[in-house]
Amino acid sequence: MSTTTAVAPLTTADAETLVSAARAAAEAAGATVSVTVLDAGGHLLAFRRDDRAVLISGETSTRKAYTALQLNAPTADLVDLVKPDGPFHSLPTALDRPLLFIAGGIPVHRDGRLIGAIGIGGGAPEQDHSFATTALEQLA
Repeated sequence: MSTTTAVAPLTTADAETLVSAARAAAEAAGATVSVTVLDAGGHLLAFRRDDRAVLISGETSTRKAYTALQLNAPTADLVDLVKPDGPFHSLPTALDRPLLFIAGGIPVHRDGRLIGAIGIGGGAPEQDHSFATTALEQLA
């Protein structure tokens, strides 16, 4: 007989914590960003675009979160895999999905289980990744 332990899902309160922490990190760095938080099913839990953030950052933050969720990996770790000489170079065009292989998306885990993802767009890719990492530290 196997026993499974239920893992609490990512809640709206968790999502709001992530958005607030990411925005605070971006503000401290002088960046204007969009932040997207998705649950384990890929459904939107929270979204916020700074007034001065470029409009496309809303789309990029959502696609980064979706990519991190679907592949259960930070998008920063996937960039080289989809370059022309990378093993998954055709992945971005092979699937009819809103994938984006730019740093700034990170899966969210609880007790070793994937429960959602955060994506940030608007800063430099390395900044977006850093803001997402900082936000995740607030969920501990």
